[in-house]
Amino acid sequence: MRIVVKVGTSTLTHATGRLNIRRVESLCKTLADLKNAGHEIILVSSGAIGMGVGKLMLPGRPQDMPTKQAAAAVGQCELMYTYDKLFEEYHHTVAQILLTGSDVENEERHRNFRNTIFRLLELGAMPIVNENDTVVTDEIGVGDNDTLGAIVAVSVEADLLVLLSDIDGLYTADPHRHPDARRIERVEEVTPEIEALAGGKGSALGTGGMATKLSAARMATAAGTDMIIANGADPRVLYDIAEGRPVGTRFVAKKEAQP
Repeated sequence: MRIVVKVGTSTLTHATGRLNIRRVESLCKTLADLKNAGHEIILVSSGAIGMGVGKLMLPGRPQDMPTKQAAAAVGQCELMYTYDKLFEEYHHTVAQILLTGSDVENEERHRNFRNTIFRLLELGAMPIVNENDTVVTDEIGVGDNDTLGAIVAVSVEADLLVLLSDIDGLYTADPHRHPDARRIERVEEVTPEIEALAGGKGSALGTGGMATKLSAARMATAAGTDMIIANGADPRVLYDIAEGRPVGTRFVAKKEAQP
């Protein structure tokens, strides 16, 4: 399978903004193993601003744009250094791709992005995609990294998009406030009733939330790509996902009618 895996800031870092070393090591080992098994993996990674916050020892996620961009510039170096070092241990080469909204909206630049991704996959490298937070001036020029994950998945005609987050999936209510909330295992269509289940923003260092994930699901499934929301606390859950076991919440792609 061709799988796009998006990891959020809450998966990669502690609340301090510092790298969650044990979790990132597990993520890289699992993704390397899935590549060894023959899957094509594209990683969409948040965390640049969050890691920059930690490295610069800032008190929290900055609110002004210049400090956000400065944190992203510092954090992106740390992020790619970490991925390069960890994947190298399993003899895999990584490639950094930084996108802006213009790269997606402009037909020629979008085609160049697709061509680069496909060539990297042919060469056996693992593309690691993030937004170019250092130069964009609106909050994640393409919306957020959930949306970016969906854009990448649609662009490369992925079989599956996996959003690893700090929640097990979509629930009938906020499980933090409603202990009796039930996880929804399968969603055939993102209806207004499903959208109404989305809560607010995610972690303090992140930008996403369930609303952005549902938007990503709508985009991916409309293009024929299934999407799964799963908890990234233990990245080895990706083994179960790759083997087709029921994990998290699966949003089922719209299949074209057979003639």
